[in-house]
Amino acid sequence: MGSDQVLYVVATPIGNLADMVPRAIEVLQSADLVAAEDTRHSQRLFSHFSINTPLVAYHDHSDDKRTADLLAQLEAGRTIALISDAGTPLISDPGYRLVREARSRGIRVVPIPGACAFVAALSAAGLPSDRFSFEGFLPAKAGTRVNALQTLAADPRTLVFYEAPHRVADTLDAMAEVFGAEREAVIARELTKAFETFHLAPLGELAAWVRADSNQQRGEIVLMVRGAEKAKAGELDSEATRVMGLLLKELPPKRAAALAAEITGVSKKALYNWSLSRD
Repeated sequence: MGSDQVLYVVATPIGNLADMVPRAIEVLQSADLVAAEDTRHSQRLFSHFSINTPLVAYHDHSDDKRTADLLAQLEAGRTIALISDAGTPLISDPGYRLVREARSRGIRVVPIPGACAFVAALSAAGLPSDRFSFEGFLPAKAGTRVNALQTLAADPRTLVFYEAPHRVADTLDAMAEVFGAEREAVIARELTKAFETFHLAPLGELAAWVRADSNQQRGEIVLMVRGAEKAKAGELDSEATRVMGLLLKELPPKRAAALAAEITGVSKKALYNWSLSRD
């Protein structure tokens, strides 16, 4: 392997061009080729920083032939930089196939750190950040989205999501239903741009706030939800009480407890006793 066989993974600004790091500019200027998610979008960045390196499209819909072509060029000694439309490539953006295959062939893969939307959002959200789980985009279909959220309902870590503007209101409604309307959450929107917004509130209030203002349903969005509180000794966690609450609407306590035990893994006796203790 020659020393010039390098694939750079380069972070670019998520909004404010002043966030472009000097090393990223140098790499993009000196590379033989830049693989970009959208060449037209990246051309504006290149014009601003006087980068004249040739651009080629590389995105989630690129076929195996494009990946093979880029790998062949790397193996021939060309230096290639990979960028996405904004932020750090591979973080809910294209590039995994190329990076994975490059590494398997012994090609150096070098990260050039910089902006990342979810890291920026989490750093300023005011939610616990010692432990968190980045979940990316939830499924687009309502039923599948609810199922995905249900698997996370008892997770004690702060949950971080990306969401599309046209789905954010429905997603917040689903979160309020699954996690509980009182669970604390933050919407971070248009980070580093003129209309940057952070809003912290219980999920029920946050969902209503977003629905009441169409401006909050625009731009790039990060949603962050406080993790579930751990149950105290003798208490049920939030997921167990949520499941029991739903089942008790249709079933007698013993049957509801039996089904909830199968779903949650909590003992049937504890679930049954909880149902009897409700006001």
